[in-house]
Amino acid sequence: MKKTHFFNCILKSFTLLALMLFAQGLYANKHKQTKAERPNRIIFLLSDDHRYDYMGFMDAVEWLETPNMDRLAREGSHCAEAFVTTSLCSPSRATILTGLYTHQHTIVDNQASNPGIHTYFPKHLQDAGYKTAFFGKWHMGDHSNEPQPGFDHWESFKGQGVYYGPTLNINGREITYPKDVYTTDLLTQHAIEWLEQQDPDQPCFVYLSHKSVHSSFLPAKRHEGLYDGKKIKLPASYEQTKNGEYKRLNWPEWVKEQRISWHGVDYMYHQSIDLHEQVTDYCETLLGVDDSIGAMLEYLESADQSDDSLFIYMGDNGFSWGEHGLIDKRHFYEESTRVPLLFYYPSAIKPGQVNQSLILNTDIAPTILDYAQAEIPEYYVGQSIKPTFNTEEVYQLRDTVFYEYYWEYDYPMTPTTFGVRDAQYKLIRYHGIWDRNEFYDLKNDPNELYNLIQASQHQKKIVAMTEALYAWLQDTNGMQIPLKRTVKWRWGDFKHSDQF
Repeated sequence: MKKTHFFNCILKSFTLLALMLFAQGLYANKHKQTKAERPNRIIFLLSDDHRYDYMGFMDAVEWLETPNMDRLAREGSHCAEAFVTTSLCSPSRATILTGLYTHQHTIVDNQASNPGIHTYFPKHLQDAGYKTAFFGKWHMGDHSNEPQPGFDHWESFKGQGVYYGPTLNINGREITYPKDVYTTDLLTQHAIEWLEQQDPDQPCFVYLSHKSVHSSFLPAKRHEGLYDGKKIKLPASYEQTKNGEYKRLNWPEWVKEQRISWHGVDYMYHQSIDLHEQVTDYCETLLGVDDSIGAMLEYLESADQSDDSLFIYMGDNGFSWGEHGLIDKRHFYEESTRVPLLFYYPSAIKPGQVNQSLILNTDIAPTILDYAQAEIPEYYVGQSIKPTFNTEEVYQLRDTVFYEYYWEYDYPMTPTTFGVRDAQYKLIRYHGIWDRNEFYDLKNDPNELYNLIQASQHQKKIVAMTEALYAWLQDTNGMQIPLKRTVKWRWGDFKHSDQF
């Protein structure tokens, strides 16, 4: 009996020990999963005017090298179908921060005032326990560089800023840097220094917002002349407005007229500039952004934060380089509205993914809040991108993309534009101009050469897309075109006067 009792005690002891070890294993595993689900560092790096295919791994420009963007795509996920709902700096940046469409947040262009009623998504990160910091270009409705709500640390400049020798408002105090200080490098350095000052266990969010690659392009000294003499392959639609083919292809008249305007290839920014030289300046300037990405990745690795950090790189809008005889953005052609979007999160996103879901800039705020396990406002119009990763089949957030752009007093060359796009077709409708609308079959005509707006076989589709467009505007309170105060603008000297 005593021997049996002894062995029973031993058995109970081993059983208890096994249960304790199992429980500890469950706890450790749960803790590890929780850590992976909630990144300790979140970095959102935003560039300006970077079109979707000007990254080395995209092979659109054979001589362009972007090793750090390539690394993000290789070790993370490239969101290949990312769009903005308005292709213009302030409206797009406001959409990212507020989670709303342009007609909802009302910052409809680069001059429209900020109504001051919106809650920016970093506020919800603060509520979830993150410390937040902003570095760089704010330019959302005005030229102010004053600290904004939702950020524990603030560094910004007025308006578009400058490439060299910036004046930064750092938590309410303005500091001017020497003329040889490159703004992209300075902002990156300050972002890293701020992160280094934080407790390693303190969750942190950095919004690093570059001026690059906005015109007038100025690369870092180390990149000047790197691409001298290089040329791009001119797009298929480059010549059409010059030789009159736009009529045969049924393009709008305003597209032809804009070729010799501020945003046209024959009179870029009202100067006689070689297109290829502009592109090489643009690409050399872009290398500073790529270096910024590399520096942030190097910091995460040195701080042993890489695996548990979410890194997002995005452009605020696209950019045309000769397509339809145009440069710049605003229009609803592909190169203007599609943007680069890269996700890197080693412990949660499998490397090498090409995400084919239709993604919008409205999705950025809910996505970051989702990863941070923060509250996502019900009024957001976008969705979290998180479910689209690590899936064998394409997880579609939506099957339709809507677009809006409002005519600007200072840049009257592009009319008010509304559009709708799905996986194959695109409809573009113009307001306030006597001209034709546009309809393209993107599957068979990816360069948007053949306007099929009058094609009999597509009329049912055109009607259906038109109805969908107006239903979207109706359902989101967008049926009133916003009117704002404007100022007179004198061509050539960029001065404003006589507000009315």
